Amino acid sequence: MNCRSCHSPLSLSFIDLGTAPPSNALITLKQLEEPEVWFPLKVMVCQHCWLVQTVDYVGARDLFNSTYVYFSSFSKTWLDHAKQYVDYVINRFCLNQNSYVVEIAANDGYLLQYILEQSIPCLGIEPTASTAIVARQKGIPIVEDFFGIGLAKKLTMAGNHADLIVANNVLAHVPDINDFVGGITILLKPEGVVTFEFPYLLNLMNNRQFDTIYHEHFSYLSLTVADQILRQNGLSVFDVEQLDTHGGSLRVFAQRITTGDQLETNVVADLLLYEKQIGVQTSEYYSGFQFLVEQMKDDFVEFLIEAKKSGKTVIGYGAAAKGNTLLNFSGVRSDLMSFIVDRNPVKQGKFTPGSRIPIVDEAHLQKTKPDYIVILPWNIQIEVMQQLSYARNWNAKFVTVIPKLEIQ
Repeated sequence: MNCRSCHSPLSLSFIDLGTAPPSNALITLKQLEEPEVWFPLKVMVCQHCWLVQTVDYVGARDLFNSTYVYFSSFSKTWLDHAKQYVDYVINRFCLNQNSYVVEIAANDGYLLQYILEQSIPCLGIEPTASTAIVARQKGIPIVEDFFGIGLAKKLTMAGNHADLIVANNVLAHVPDINDFVGGITILLKPEGVVTFEFPYLLNLMNNRQFDTIYHEHFSYLSLTVADQILRQNGLSVFDVEQLDTHGGSLRVFAQRITTGDQLETNVVADLLLYEKQIGVQTSEYYSGFQFLVEQMKDDFVEFLIEAKKSGKTVIGYGAAAKGNTLLNFSGVRSDLMSFIVDRNPVKQGKFTPGSRIPIVDEAHLQKTKPDYIVILPWNIQIEVMQQLSYARNWNAKFVTVIPKLEIQ
C-alpha cells in the first residue's frame, strides 16, 4: 500500500489489531444466522510525510451507509460542546444573518441546530441517510453526499461559498484526504475560515487509546501532518486549540493561504516545535505501542475471567465503535459480558459486530442489577457515571479500560 497523502510506499508498522468487522456494523437478530465479513485492522506510518493511517481493506461507502448508527445528539456532553463552539465562532468571526455556514459530516444536526437558532443561513453535508433524515426534521438543509472537490464545485456553481466551514471529526474519516481538503479550499470564501476537530495522535499514544483505531478512521493526525496536508491544498493554519473531547482532540483553524486575513497565533509554532522535539517525524516515536496495547488487553481479559469465576455479572455501557475495537481485539463474547446498554433506540435489539453481544435499553440494567458496568465510551465517563449513579444503590462498580484498567 502507498500513503494516502503523498503516495510513498508504506513499510513502518504502528499497530496490528488482528481482524475485525466494521465497528458500527451492528447485527440484527436475523443476521446472527449469517456470516460476518472481517477485515484486517492494521495501522502503518508513512516515513516520508509521517501520516499515520489504516491499511485499506474497506471503502468509505461501505462504512458510511444508509444504516449508519452513530447519532451525535445522544451525548449531552457533545451537544454542550457544539453549543459552546457555535457561540464562540459567532463572536470571534462576527457571523450574522448575512453569513453562510457549511458543516461537513453534519450527522443528525447536533451543531447546525444552534446556527439556525441564530438565524444564520447554513447547509449540512452528510452522506448517511439515517442521520440526514433526523437533521432535516430539525429544519436543516442537507446535501446527502460525500464531500470532495467534485461536490465543492457543484455547490460553488450554485453560489454557495462559505464564510465558515465546520469539519468536526471527519478529517480522519476520509480515504482521500487531499480531495477532501481541496474541496474545502474551493468552497471557502476568499476571507472565510474553516475549523477542523479530530482526535489528537499524541493523546492516542500517551493515553494508549488503541480502541479509537477502527476502519472508519483512515488517518491519525498530528498538527505537523495536518499542517502539511492543508498547505499542499492551499490552506494555512492560523490557530490551534487542544480540547478534552474524544479523549483529547485538536481544533485547527485555517484559511486560504493567498487571501485569508486572520493573524497566526504563537500557539501554532509552539505546538509544531513541540511535536518536532518529541520526534513525531522519527520512526522511534512509534515503536513499542503494540506491546503496551497487548498488556492492556491482557489486564482486561484477566479481570473479566476473574469476575466470572467469582460469580459476578459484568455488562457494558455504550455500544460505541471504540468499544467494539476493544471487545474484538480482546476476544470478548457474551459469556464474559452479558449485554451492553445503549440509549440510542436504533441500536437497541441489535448485537455488536464480531462479539455479538446483545444491545439493550437501560431498563434491562435496572432489572438485572449487574456487579460491574464497563464504560466503553470512556470519553464520556463522567456523564455516564452521573446518569447511572443509582447503580451504587446495589453496590455496582464502574470499570474503564483506557488508559489502564480502573474499577471505582
